Order: sequence, then C-alpha cells, then structure tokens
Amino acid sequence: MAVVTNLSLKRSKPDVNALDKLTDLVADDLKACNALIIDRMQSPVELIPQLAGYIIAAGGKRLRPVLTLASSRLCGYDGSRHQALAACVEFIHTATLLHDDVVDESDLRRGLASANAVFGNKASVLVGDFLFSRSFQLMVEDGSLEVLRILSHASAVIAEGEVLQLTTSNDTGTSEQAYLDVIRAKTAELFAAACQIGAVVSNRPAVEADALFAYGLNLGIAFQLVDDVLDYSALQAQLGKTVGDDFREGKITLPVILTYRRGSDEDRAFWRRTVEEMEQTDGDLDKAIAMMNQHGALRDTVERARHYGAIARDSLGLFPDGPEKRAMLDVIDFVIDREF
Repeated sequence: MAVVTNLSLKRSKPDVNALDKLTDLVADDLKACNALIIDRMQSPVELIPQLAGYIIAAGGKRLRPVLTLASSRLCGYDGSRHQALAACVEFIHTATLLHDDVVDESDLRRGLASANAVFGNKASVLVGDFLFSRSFQLMVEDGSLEVLRILSHASAVIAEGEVLQLTTSNDTGTSEQAYLDVIRAKTAELFAAACQIGAVVSNRPAVEADALFAYGLNLGIAFQLVDDVLDYSALQAQLGKTVGDDFREGKITLPVILTYRRGSDEDRAFWRRTVEEMEQTDGDLDKAIAMMNQHGALRDTVERARHYGAIARDSLGLFPDGPEKRAMLDVIDFVIDREF
C-alpha cells in the first residue's frame, strides 16, 4: 500500500485533543442533540431506523453539530433551540453521506461497510431522503424563517455541488476554481450554515452572523482540501478507507489538478489514461503519488488549506476571548495539521 510520508511543510504537531476540548465544552447540549437524533430517526417502517442507526452509529466526531452548539455558546445563547438545530445539521450531513456513497459506489465508510453495501442502493437513497425530510421538520418546528432560509439554502447548494462534481469527474481539464466551487458547495456550505445559525438563535447582529458564516465556510474548505491530501497519504485505519479511493474513482481533486498542470506531456498522458479513460494497472497509484510528491502538489494543497484556515481565524476576531473562541480557533489547526 502506498503511503506518503515526509511532507516538509509540516509544522509542530497539532493539539490532538482540540476537537475533544470543543466537544467537552458543549457536552450537555450534544447529549440532548444525540437523544433527539435517535428519537427523530424512528419510524414504523423498520428498515428506516435500522439503516439510519447504522450510519449514525458509525459516524465521526459530530463536527458540524458541535460547531452549531459552540457557535451558539460563543454568542452567549442560553436556550435550547440550538440542540434541535444541531440535530437538523447532522441529519442533512448524514443524508448527503448516504447519497454520496451510492453515487461514488463506495463500499466503505470510516472503515466499516457502507450503508449501501449492507442495505443496497435503493434503501440508502430513500433513507437519505427520509433524513432530509426530518431535517426540514425540525426547521419548521423551530419557527424561524431565517433559520429555515439558511438551512434550506445550504441543502440546495449541497445538491448543486453533487451535480457539479459529476461534471468535473474524470476531466483533467478541470480548473482549480471549478474544483473549489465543488468543495465549497458540497462540504463548506454546511459548515458555514451550521455556524451561522448560532448567531441567529442568539439574536446577534448580522455582522456576527456573517463572521460565523465566514468562519465555517473557510474551515470547511480547509477541511476538504486536507481530506483530499489524506486520500493519497493515510492508512485505511486513519481514514476509514483505502488509500487512493479518489484516484480509483477518477475524482479530480486539487492534488491531481496541480500535478497535471505541472507535469510533462508524458505525465499528462498518464493522468488522461488513468482518471479520464479509467485504464488503471498495478503500480499506477504508486506512480501517481510519486508524481504528486515530485511536483509538490500535496504540499501546496495543504498550503492552500492554511490560507483558508487563516481566513477562518480572522473571522472570529470580533468575538471576545473565551473558552469557546479558543477552542474554535484550535480546531482550525487540528483540521489542517492532521497526520499525513
């Protein structure tokens, strides 16, 4: 298995507990959010809670709902609306995961068999639709038209991003801007909305809502940039998937774009064969990773992530110092400096 090591730009090791610290700050709210998630994924149709429970139980760190809860705390909110809205954010995210795995024909999700591999594509798509519907029920119950506007807009943008990604798949002519448009829509938009609603439920001024939107958006872009590097550099146990899944699926991510642009005619012919024509042979992944290292594509993709992380950091500048702000700043470094 090919594994990238020695990315020379690595800085000091990040605080591995940064996300845990943020989660601990909102532990009581997250407990209530998780209870609501379990309650609202129930249905008399047995397959729905069975499949939904499978993917939710296999979930990660609940980063997006944690950001909703933390942003609300940052804005001084002391009610309970943010708990249900955090659950709403998690339902939207989980629905997109179910749909993504079907579109990508993925067999693994965080090291376990994906829901579509266990239950089939049809069930995964339909339960994803159910979770989207549950999220809208929660939005309506909240009663805020502004919250409904933010989260429904995010849902529409995510769907647009999914379709946009289809147009860039297997296309080595994809520009860096087109790639950024995809990850902004697919990943960063929900990060942004998750943070922005923290200011809305707190009745904070628009400038603070805009600042939290910018924080979430740029954190989300940085998150996805690093994820795309990790696909070429981390072991399955770290990523929950095998190295090179993006390569095998012909996904055009920034490491591919940079390597293609910087390569020779012979190099570009390699990429056209492997990701456009999908004619891959043993050793092609190793060669792809070697070329990425040769042209500094992985290193420079992480540098791009640092740029967006810096914007996210500046976005919190107008908020007073406190444990929530410090933890949200630390999460930026945690997201970017994950192990390569």
